[in-house]
Amino acid sequence: MIIHSNMSNSSKTLHLILITLTTFLHTTPTTSSHHHHNHHDRHHNLKSLHFTLYQHDQINKTDFLIVPSPLGTTITETTSPFGTIGLINDPLTLTKDPNSEMIGNVESIAITSSFDGLDSLSIGRIKLELEDHKGSVSVVGVVNAVVSSDYPVVGGTGDFLFVQGYVTASPVSFEKGGRYVYKQEFHLFWPPYALHA
Repeated sequence: MIIHSNMSNSSKTLHLILITLTTFLHTTPTTSSHHHHNHHDRHHNLKSLHFTLYQHDQINKTDFLIVPSPLGTTITETTSPFGTIGLINDPLTLTKDPNSEMIGNVESIAITSSFDGLDSLSIGRIKLELEDHKGSVSVVGVVNAVVSSDYPVVGGTGDFLFVQGYVTASPVSFEKGGRYVYKQEFHLFWPPYALHA
């Protein structure tokens, strides 16, 4: 490692922290503790769960604007002004029909994070009542209103304790009156240590 002598002490410290963190991330195991070193066998011992549900969002019924943007309050079917903050408590069902069986709900806060109004930073809890798994998963990431977006699963509770993975959110329909349907595709994985907890 070469550190130029014209770097300030704080720059040198930051540089060393970044190198240490990068080295740690590249040497920390993130897959199964499988004893074989064959690259193709690394994921065979991971418990996983993949399924699709549908989120039903309705403005001023399950989705509320709580802090308007300082840039104005013009909201369209797919956009809201930069800085707008909304709270969401949407039902999740088995199909895109809002009358199909409810399996859980999405509780989140969304902050419009792009100037075009399409991207929102979303932090939330998805409560799930599946046949064999009950609990919640925690998610955080940026979701786009008109194209599919992946956002990471950062943990969970109940049967989803220690879960990792991602959820792909895709718009299905936008109806007049502020009624929206999103497909939520779950790709969940439990690390090996979680299977023994």
